Amino acid sequence: MWRALAFLALLALAAFGAVWIADRPGTVTIVWNGYEVATSLAIALVGVLVAALVIGFIWAIVRGVIGLPGSLVRGSRERRRAKGFTALSRGMVAVGSGDPLAARRHARDAERLLGAEPLALLLKAQAAQISGDREAAEQAFQRMANDPETRVLGLRGLFVEARRREDESAARAYAAEAARLAPSVTWANEAMLEAQCADGDWAGALETVERRASLGLIEKASARRQRAVLLTASAQAREAGEPEIATERALKAVKLAPDLVPAAAIAGRLLSRTGDLRKAAKIVEAAWKANPHPDLAKVYLNLRTGDSVRDRLARAETLAKLSTWHPEARLALAQTAYEAREFGQAREALQPLLADRPTVRACLMMARIEEAEHGAGSGRAREWLARAAHAPRDPLWIADGVASETWAPISPVSGRLDAFEWKAPTELLAGPDSGDGVTGDLDDRGESRPIAPPAAPAGASRTGDQPKPDLAQPDLSKPDLAKPAAAQAEAGKAAPAPVTPTSLPQKPETAAPLAAGTATPVVLPLPRTPDDPGAGPEEAEAKARRFG
Repeated sequence: MWRALAFLALLALAAFGAVWIADRPGTVTIVWNGYEVATSLAIALVGVLVAALVIGFIWAIVRGVIGLPGSLVRGSRERRRAKGFTALSRGMVAVGSGDPLAARRHARDAERLLGAEPLALLLKAQAAQISGDREAAEQAFQRMANDPETRVLGLRGLFVEARRREDESAARAYAAEAARLAPSVTWANEAMLEAQCADGDWAGALETVERRASLGLIEKASARRQRAVLLTASAQAREAGEPEIATERALKAVKLAPDLVPAAAIAGRLLSRTGDLRKAAKIVEAAWKANPHPDLAKVYLNLRTGDSVRDRLARAETLAKLSTWHPEARLALAQTAYEAREFGQAREALQPLLADRPTVRACLMMARIEEAEHGAGSGRAREWLARAAHAPRDPLWIADGVASETWAPISPVSGRLDAFEWKAPTELLAGPDSGDGVTGDLDDRGESRPIAPPAAPAGASRTGDQPKPDLAQPDLSKPDLAKPAAAQAEAGKAAPAPVTPTSLPQKPETAAPLAAGTATPVVLPLPRTPDDPGAGPEEAEAKARRFG
C-alpha cells in the first residue's frame, strides 16, 4: 500500500513539473564549434534524459565486459560451495544412519569442494569413527585442534579417542586444555572433576564444583550436595591422621547436607572423641530422622565410651521413637536388648519385621536369640539360620550395580560422584513363599536358568549374590553362615528339630547357602495315588469305590 501511494505521489509530481514547464515556454540555444542549435526547453530536457540513458547503457556494457572473468570465477566458486554443502548434508545423514561407505564418500567430496571447512573436517572425523579408522579420526580432530576457531571441538574429539584407547593421561590433558580455553564447556569440567576424584584430589574437585556452580552449569542444590560429598570424602581420608581438619570438614558437610549419612557419622564419631556429646547427638539425631541407617545407630549407641548396656538400650529406644519405629531402629533396639539379655524385649522389637519375608539381619538376630535361650544346637536356631540363607538381603550401598557395605564418594565402575545409594539389592526370581527358595531366570519354555552375576571389584559385591549369614559375627550388617552344612547335619542328628508349620521343607545338609550365581530348581511334588504309602484311608476308600 505504501509503495502504491509513493508511486502516485511521484506521478503527480512529474505531471506537475510537465504542466509547469508547458506553461512557461522558452528556447535553449547551443553554440559549439561554429554551429548554433536552438530548440524549445521541453525538447532539450527530453534530449538530456535520452542522452543519460544511452550513456548509462553503454557504461553497463563496458563494466560487464571488464568484470566478466571475475563473475565467472565467483559463479564457479558459489556452485562449488553449494555442491560441497550438499555433500556435507548427505554425509551427515549417512553418519546418522550408520552407513560408513556413503559417509566416507561424501566426506571426501565435502573436503575436496570446501577445503578446510570445520564442518567438513567434523564429517571426515565422524566418518572415520563409524568406519573404525581411529588414526584418521585423530588426524582430523588434530587439524581441528590446530585451528583457533575449532580448537575446543578438536580437543573434544581427541578426548573421546583417548578414552577409547584407554589413555587416561592424554584424556586428562585434552580436558584440562579445553577447560582452560572455554571454562563453560560442560564435558571438560565433568572430565576434570572425574579425574580429580579418581586421584583423591578433593580440594581441586571442590574448586571445580564451585566454578561450575558460579558459571551456572549445575543447579545450586546439586552443587551443595556435591560439595558436601567432597568434604565428607576429605574428612574420611583425614579422620585417622588429622582429626581436627576432618572434624571441620565433616561439620561443613553436615551443614550443606544434614541428611548425608556418612558426614553425620564421621562428625558424630569425631565429636564424641573430643567430648562434645551434645552436639554429636544432635547431628546424628537430625540425620537419623531423615535417613535411619545402621552406621548412625552404631555411632549414637556408642557416643560415650564405657556406658552400660542399659544406657545403650535407652539410647536405642530414643532412636526408635525419633524414627517412628523404623525397621533399622527395631534392629538396633533388638541388638542392644540382646546384649542386655532382655530377650523378650528383643523379640517384641523384631516381631513386626518377621510377619512378611524377614531379611537376613532379622533372621540372624532371631537365631542369636534362640541360641542364647535354648542352646547353640536348638532346632529353632537352626531354622532361623536356614531361613537367613535365602532371605531377602538388607539394604546396602549400591552404585552402578555394585553393592558395598561401606560408603564411597565415587562409583568404582564409572567414577561418578555421589553414586552410592542406600537401598536393597535386586533380588533373584523367587517363589511365592517367604523367600525359602531362589530360582533363576525362566526362558520361553519355562525352564530355569542360573543367573551369573557379573564380576565386582574388591571389597564390593554384585547385587545378585546370595547372602552368607554368620551367627557368631556380632555385627548384623555383615551376614555370614557360621556353621557349614556338615556341622548342621551333625547337630540335627544329635538334637532333631521339631516339625513346625514354619520349618523349611529341606534336609539339614541342604540348609547351607547356595554358591553365587547358582539357581535353586523348583521341584513340584508328583500327585499321590491311593496306593502310595502316604495316602490316607479316605483316599484308599475313594479309589476302591471309583475302580470297583
